[in-house]
Amino acid sequence: MRVLITGASGFVGSFLLKQLIKEAKHEVAVILRDPTNTWRIKSSLKNVFLIQGSLDNPESYRSEVIAFGPEVLVHLAWTGVGNQSRNTRDQWRNIPDMLELIEIAGSVNVHTFIGLGSQAEYGPVNARIDEDADTKPTTLYGASKLAACNIGQSLAETYNMRFSWLRLFSSYGPMDQPDWLIPYLINNLLRGESPNLTLAEQMWDYIHVRDVASAIVSMIEAPDAQGIFNLGSGNAVSLRTIIEKTRDLIDPLTQLNFGTVPYRPDQVMHLEANIDALTKATGWCPVVGIDEGLLETVDWWKSLR
Repeated sequence: MRVLITGASGFVGSFLLKQLIKEAKHEVAVILRDPTNTWRIKSSLKNVFLIQGSLDNPESYRSEVIAFGPEVLVHLAWTGVGNQSRNTRDQWRNIPDMLELIEIAGSVNVHTFIGLGSQAEYGPVNARIDEDADTKPTTLYGASKLAACNIGQSLAETYNMRFSWLRLFSSYGPMDQPDWLIPYLINNLLRGESPNLTLAEQMWDYIHVRDVASAIVSMIEAPDAQGIFNLGSGNAVSLRTIIEKTRDLIDPLTQLNFGTVPYRPDQVMHLEANIDALTKATGWCPVVGIDEGLLETVDWWKSLR
């Protein structure tokens, strides 16, 4: 199939792109706003149809998308994914960008749209989450993802386009942004510092980015799978366990300052995805265990030093 990807230079997108190229079953095109910021995928670009354009300017990419003639659109691009941007106006600006993209996809008879949502669409649940859980987002990020899902699904239906929306829980792995918890912890420990932490009693669902990519591929290749699906490991692990395992891979003697940082007032203590629906629809299941995933992640950050 001919697959068009947005956000291919990002964390999840880079792993998806590499997997699609490795499997060599699909022709792939990517829309890139800044072709110079491609450090994650530099070695992959020779194998793809590169479209330079910005999603907030549909005319910058329309003609080349039409020329490529995609059958599947995987939309991963999203402005403002960092914690500091969760309540900025950039969030709702993502919605019209996605809808314009679906309209262009519909005009060239794309038959499948796959979008990357977020567990933030649910808001604080503090329990194992099914797809039929109430959606009560507490940030503009979560609210904008939810709105994009709802409106995008309706728009896709007008083009008889299969619509699949994957609500991603916490992902991790090599090449992630340095300010997320696991990279932050690794870099502190590699510098010989003792990081300040909460009590870390939270139970958290972390999924390795390679499993995220394989889930998206399974969705591309499952023609009857549509609707909303949770995407996580399906298994919650205490943050204290994850932090201690990471510390032990670097220096088991380093002190961890648990309890020196207070919990946020809106702290979620239990975040866990029920992934049964995704597994049933596609046959996918995660294969990277937390020990393997943390070792791979630590080794990657070590390689940069």
